[in-house]
Amino acid sequence: MLGRRQVGAAIAIALSLAVPGIVSAHDGAAGYVYTETNAASGNAVLGFARAQDGTLSAIGTFATGGLGSGGGLATQGEVILAGGAAWLLAVNAGSNDISVFAVNADGSLTLTDREPAWGTRPVSLASHGGLVYVLDAGGAGNVATFALVAGSLTHVAGSDRPLSGSATNPAELSVSPNGRFVMVTERNANAIDTYLATPDGGLRGPVTTASSGPVPYGFAFDRLGHAIVSEAANSALSSYRVSAAGAQVISASVPTGGLAACWVAVTPDGHWAFDANAHGGTISSFAITPNGSLTRAASVAAATGAGSAPLDLATSPDGGFLYVNVSGDHAVAGFAIGSGGSLTQVGGLAPIPAGASGLAVS
Repeated sequence: MLGRRQVGAAIAIALSLAVPGIVSAHDGAAGYVYTETNAASGNAVLGFARAQDGTLSAIGTFATGGLGSGGGLATQGEVILAGGAAWLLAVNAGSNDISVFAVNADGSLTLTDREPAWGTRPVSLASHGGLVYVLDAGGAGNVATFALVAGSLTHVAGSDRPLSGSATNPAELSVSPNGRFVMVTERNANAIDTYLATPDGGLRGPVTTASSGPVPYGFAFDRLGHAIVSEAANSALSSYRVSAAGAQVISASVPTGGLAACWVAVTPDGHWAFDANAHGGTISSFAITPNGSLTRAASVAAATGAGSAPLDLATSPDGGFLYVNVSGDHAVAGFAIGSGGSLTQVGGLAPIPAGASGLAVS
């Protein structure tokens, strides 16, 4: 275990070794899309090249060395990119560890490390400034911090923090754009946990506040640090101002018009939020104002079809495309984001296996 001073030095090294953004070399690819199989017999990350028009083509399958749970995790943040998209991290919920890959110039992946999650059933990851945060949903659940240095993870001693209680059924962990706050949604507790993140990797808290509506699920921060959170039970989105005092409601439970709002993505410019209505086969769009308030733009910005069960969402770094795990079709679909938050499907569906979880886009 690293002490606080050692962790600080490790973070400084991590920042100095961060590789600039990936330069695409796969047939003129604009970027890449990744998901994980979550297979209990051996987890793997699937990679797809993202063309200039948003269409996807498979580039390979990359074993994590760990085990999945064998079914969809029903969480958000299972696969993330870190360090300027130089590294990809994936949870192994069946073997209780985290895999790290180097992202090569052609989008392929090289496994560089696999480390225990310091808890059971890791389900969600977030990264900021050389630190990686892990949400473990097994047992009572906990949050742990790791330093990411040159493709290797080192647990930050003393960083582990509990959730608000036992059996809270956490859905996601993420970190605010300024790196000051780590947030977790708890479905069974109808609560939101806020942790104060310190530069040396420590966490203080949680401060637990009641969700605006029942079953808070997936969420995303806009560029100004407002948290946009889905509520599955009433299929609504709420926005929050996040501080050391916890999460304070800005817009309360704005209906999506769909069924079972679960996953959320926000465009990089912070103007638009999208949610996947898992039971209705639709994606809704919302306008976000600079103060974080929400207005529904379209109840059905896109339809994925009856029984299609849209799950994970992620936007491209340029804000031009939205990608969706269409679970019922066992595929990833791409949509061009137009004016007013409109969505237009691009190309066909990219096949993935049943139970695949997470989306990360470069």
